[in-house]
Amino acid sequence: MKLPAIRLVVLAFALAPWLAYSGGDEVVVVYNSRLPESKAVADHYAQARHVPKKQVFGFDLPKTEEISRSEFHDQLQEPLADKLERDNLWHLTTDIVTDSNGLMHVQARVATSRIRYAVLCYGVPFRIREDSGLHEPVENTMPQEFRRNEAAVDSELAWLPRFRMPYHLAGPMQNWVYGTTNTALLNPTNGILLVARLDGPTPEIASGLVDKALAAERDGWWGRAYVDTRGLTNGTYLLGDQWLLGAAEICRLSGLETIVDKNPNTFPADFPMSQIAVYAGWYVANADGPFALPKVEFMPGAFAYHLHSYSAYTLRSTNQYWCGPLLAKGATCTMGCVDEPYLIFTPNVAAFMARFFDGYTFGEAAWASQPALSWQITVIGDPLYCPCGRSPAEVHAELARTHSPLIEWSFLRLVNLDLVRGAPPEQMSAYLENIPATTNSAVLTEKLADLYEAQGKPSSAIDYYQLALTRGPSPEQRIRLRLTLADELLAAGRDQEAVEDYQHLLDESPDYPGQPGIQAKLTALKQKLALVADPNTGVSTNK
Repeated sequence: MKLPAIRLVVLAFALAPWLAYSGGDEVVVVYNSRLPESKAVADHYAQARHVPKKQVFGFDLPKTEEISRSEFHDQLQEPLADKLERDNLWHLTTDIVTDSNGLMHVQARVATSRIRYAVLCYGVPFRIREDSGLHEPVENTMPQEFRRNEAAVDSELAWLPRFRMPYHLAGPMQNWVYGTTNTALLNPTNGILLVARLDGPTPEIASGLVDKALAAERDGWWGRAYVDTRGLTNGTYLLGDQWLLGAAEICRLSGLETIVDKNPNTFPADFPMSQIAVYAGWYVANADGPFALPKVEFMPGAFAYHLHSYSAYTLRSTNQYWCGPLLAKGATCTMGCVDEPYLIFTPNVAAFMARFFDGYTFGEAAWASQPALSWQITVIGDPLYCPCGRSPAEVHAELARTHSPLIEWSFLRLVNLDLVRGAPPEQMSAYLENIPATTNSAVLTEKLADLYEAQGKPSSAIDYYQLALTRGPSPEQRIRLRLTLADELLAAGRDQEAVEDYQHLLDESPDYPGQPGIQAKLTALKQKLALVADPNTGVSTNK
């Protein structure tokens, strides 16, 4: 039965409530005045997001990735706080408070604020070096591993609204907005500045982050989700897997094609990771597997996150650690650790995904998902990026109006949403068969084949995997289709066709890392076919 697309769209409308976009007037942009390329990134962002010129600040900072405690305080933290106060971007009020000893103190806090975000641009240091000469009485009450005062610049600036109040620098500071579902609390008046940076291996990569964010806001945030767990069932690190599994489930419930790997190792290099909208995984030191290949199929707007203690130790490398390589390969936003945070103080990626899909900006979702401030996490990407600020219905209608080929992803999402609600595969395959978009879409045709496979119709599945190969798949999607098709053909006893399919894969994708394995399978299949060949004609009897 043909399922009216309008019903699917209306149903999807309820999933993403309308949240107004944050504007550039809520942002201050910070650059390193010693580096012309830092100012160029700042100017590009300010123009793209319509940030008032008076809210773009240059500070005289070291030209290194790391900054000392004293340099951070004297050249960035104190000057930025002063600038925000002098330019009336926020106003302080004083309170009289009584401490635990009964003594009264006067302290200042932000009472009103015109801004919520700070964007740090390429060239602004991101790692604060340990000050071994700084000792605070509070350290005596901390576990030994937290008696440290190095931190990410982003995380240290996030509590700038409380800079005029008593604080300590050793160890993590509790993030009082962690887990909030009320965006109104993500405000300097509640003690939090939403800090993110436009950064990466090159200034061009840093500048491009806002361009990719804007493209996804305009055209939709599309693609597939890949979540790489370690398959843990108990132990100290189980929390990491639980967060990742939660993120995967949120992606699935939001309509994304979601692939979960539960093997202890990361995705192998020969895994065909196509059209990435979301990647989340752990736990190796340097980008590996598909992310070490020359090209990665990140879609515009992609969020990519690898949980590792030093994932952001440097941002200038294209092959060391994780954040730099992910950004170099095309990710739009990420988070990472500049130093050892310990698992409990890394971002709760499930909380992040829940809020991001619910229409929060990247900056809001990032800081609502972090248990600690004044600690080790850097946030990289346009904090105003809000790919889910419009409902699925609005995005679908706009894609239809402009005849955008991206509407294939919108149809895919709507089908997945109905499957989540319990619609039978038979109903969804009938729907896809009857919409014109399927006839020229590898994405929808592959989904149709998957639905036939789920219904126990292998012949139909084979037909549609073959059709998908003729409808413009991406390079990685083509590899996946070939591998899936070969499995289906072998299961159906159609070995000769499987041989032909494997040979096509080798011919079409000469750089595929799995070529040796395919060659071995091909050799074994040819030997098998030779054994069952008719002794009189030499022709295989295998069909």
